[in-house]
Amino acid sequence: MSAVRTGEVAPERLAGWIERFTSSHGDVTRSIDRGTSPSSYLLTAADGSWARLTGWWDAREEDALEQGGWLTGEWACPPPLFVVLVRRGGYAVAVTSRDVRLLAHKVGTRHVQSRTAAGGWSQQRYARRRANQADALVEAVVAHAVRVLAEGEEQLRATVGGLVLGGDRSLAAQVLEAVGSSAVGSSSVGSRAVGSSAVARGARSRLHGIPRREFWDVADPRRSVLDETVRRGSAVRVEVWNA
Repeated sequence: MSAVRTGEVAPERLAGWIERFTSSHGDVTRSIDRGTSPSSYLLTAADGSWARLTGWWDAREEDALEQGGWLTGEWACPPPLFVVLVRRGGYAVAVTSRDVRLLAHKVGTRHVQSRTAAGGWSQQRYARRRANQADALVEAVVAHAVRVLAEGEEQLRATVGGLVLGGDRSLAAQVLEAVGSSAVGSSSVGSRAVGSSAVARGARSRLHGIPRREFWDVADPRRSVLDETVRRGSAVRVEVWNA
């Protein structure tokens, strides 16, 4: 039995990808895969193979029923994104445009001491130092993130419509909570974005109420890591099963 393969396809390459899938598996029928996500289309091929495409925006019935071509343009493109990557070795924050340009960003390093095997008072001292360093890291990232978000949204003349998180889950959550408290407002950009993935995780901030993607496997953030995460976060997620 074939395994489901997963991948990511850049918006500008999605039409070609669909053409190749159709050429390999026969005519396809399209439907909205609401059982998975309101942002997912399901392509079912003549030979029984299928592909699930998941973007940032709600799938639309008129696009699923369109027989003259695949209307990938608006649906396939991401909204403006706010990116927060943080690990104990560094951080990166950015705002991107709908055409995936970096409008504002900051990448930096910060040292947080690793855990120690020492016991007794030494262990407690190291633990306090490590906690203080982690607090200082979060504080620094929050300051940069608030500035980058403000600069990016000023260039957009709108608010971000999607959130990309990566790195250390706990640190990222702390940064997001603090940034969100400073960025209260209402988003118009993401008004059509995915409903189920946009469930509010806290009423204190609009950032908690917009769609998000999470990449906890990223390396210590550097500029190259930021660029790769933006590429992945902007892509259409694809799952394929070959009959």
